[in-house]
Parts: sequence; C-alpha cells; structure tokens
Amino acid sequence: MSEKEERDFEEQLRELLSEDAYTIRPSPVPYPQIRRQGVLERRRRVAVAGAALVTLAAAPVGAFALGGGGTGVANTATTPTASASATPTSTPTPSPTPSGPAGPATAGQLRDGITLEQAVEGLEGCIAEHRKNVAMGARDLHLGKADDYRIILALKSTGDLNSPGDGTFVVAVQEKPSEVRLVCNIKGGVASGLNYSGGSDRQPDSPPVAVDTNANKLYQQSFLNKGNWKLPFSWGFIGTVDPTVAKVTVSYGGVGGEAVLDHGWFVASGTLTQQVTRNPHIKGYDKSGKLIYDSDDDKTYQQVQ
Repeated sequence: MSEKEERDFEEQLRELLSEDAYTIRPSPVPYPQIRRQGVLERRRRVAVAGAALVTLAAAPVGAFALGGGGTGVANTATTPTASASATPTSTPTPSPTPSGPAGPATAGQLRDGITLEQAVEGLEGCIAEHRKNVAMGARDLHLGKADDYRIILALKSTGDLNSPGDGTFVVAVQEKPSEVRLVCNIKGGVASGLNYSGGSDRQPDSPPVAVDTNANKLYQQSFLNKGNWKLPFSWGFIGTVDPTVAKVTVSYGGVGGEAVLDHGWFVASGTLTQQVTRNPHIKGYDKSGKLIYDSDDDKTYQQVQ
C-alpha cells in the first residue's frame, strides 16, 4: 500500500471511529421530563386514593352495624360495594338533617310573639326539669325525648292567685313510642308546671270531636280567681278528632272562629277581654259540611265553669 493510500485509510478509519463513538455514547438524561412524569404519577395516585375516601364517606349509615354480643366487630350489611374512580369527582356536602321537636301545622298556633325556637327551648326545659325531679325521687312519667314531640300550641300564660306571674304555655304531643300530651308552663325561663296525660283520650264510643281532658288548663284561670279574672286573657283549646271530621269551630266569650286541624288534633286560641262563665262551644262538620258534633248536645261536656 502506498503512503497516500495509507493516509486515506487512516483518515477513513478515524471518521468511522468518530461516528461509532457518537453512536454508543449515552444521550443526556432527560431529567426535567422524568421529574414531571413522577409528579404526575404521584398526583394520579393521590387522586385515586382521595376518590376512594370520598366514596367510602358517601356510603349510607345503614351499611354498617355493630356486631352483637359485645364483640365490637362491625358487620357489613348487604349493600353494593362502591368502587373508586381514577378521576375524582366533587361530592356535595349534604345539608344537616333537622332535629328536634316538629313544629305546628300553621304559624298561628304560635301565639303572642312566641317563636318555634322559644317553644322548643321551653319543652326541652320542662322535660329536663322532670328528669331532675325523678332523680330526686319523683314519679317517672316516662316522657321520653323532646325530639319525639310535635308542638301544636304555644301562647302566653296569665298568672293568677293560684300561680302568680305571667309566663308561657307550650303544648306538645307524641304519637310514638306511646301517645303523650304535655302542657308545660315556663316562667322566667324555668319550668314551673307540667301537666301530663298518657295514652289516647279517645274510646270506641267517643264522639267525632273529643275535648282534651285537661284543656281547661289553657282556657280558664284558677278557681281562686273566679269572678275576678285578669284581662285581657290569652286562651287556648285542644282536643282530638276522628277521620270523619273536616272542620271544627270554637266559640268562646261570644267570639268564634275555625280551629286548626293538626294530625288528628284540633287547636283553637284567642283573647278574652271580658269575664266568662261558660266554657267554649264546639262544633264539628264532615266533608259535606254536615254538622256531626255539637258540644251543646254532648252530655259528657261541662258547659258551665
């Protein structure tokens, strides 16, 4: 090989070596791209975990029940298993479920500026006071919880010689677990009197409209005040009706009006500006407007105070 050929061969060899060296040299590590992929992967995994937690939080309360026998083991009920989605979705926060005693059918059953909150507070205070008295040895009337009641009337109570000082009457009824009717008197924010009746006043031979056995607590002042009532006097009147009754009217002190029908109860109220000697006059009508009850014809109803 000539000297020139050797130089050409050497030059070609160098070029080949140079190209080979480039092809086997590793390319620079794409660190920014790898980091971005890692961050995205971590976010995706967190999102999947978050979706799973949201799904579990949204499971109904009834999906779990405590195991019997005091084992403290949770037994799952027969509810479909929720699966988490890879893409998290926003779950709206449910509004809190209202709790506490239910209110009356109409706003007019809360008289004299008394609010439902004030009536509820009074009812809770009366039940709490009763429990305190039971702890001190009083007879337990088994009044239950305030949340189980429905308030059907609240009005101002006028103090008299038997019970001085004005206050508030709250009337509440309970259907379950047993029928109860409470008339609670609150004075100065403290329960000062509680009238209670358990079970239904209605009997198989009861008339379509039946006056509550202790309704006089709401529409009379004490016997000590007879002939000398404090006026004006805010009064209330309650009783039960059977399903045939569509309308009840109540007249007291010469002033009459239609009572409210509230889940099997009738509720009437008003204000007396003069002394009375006769109890309220009640009439009941069916859906056709036919008179089916008149307290004037009821031999069991006391007409005169």
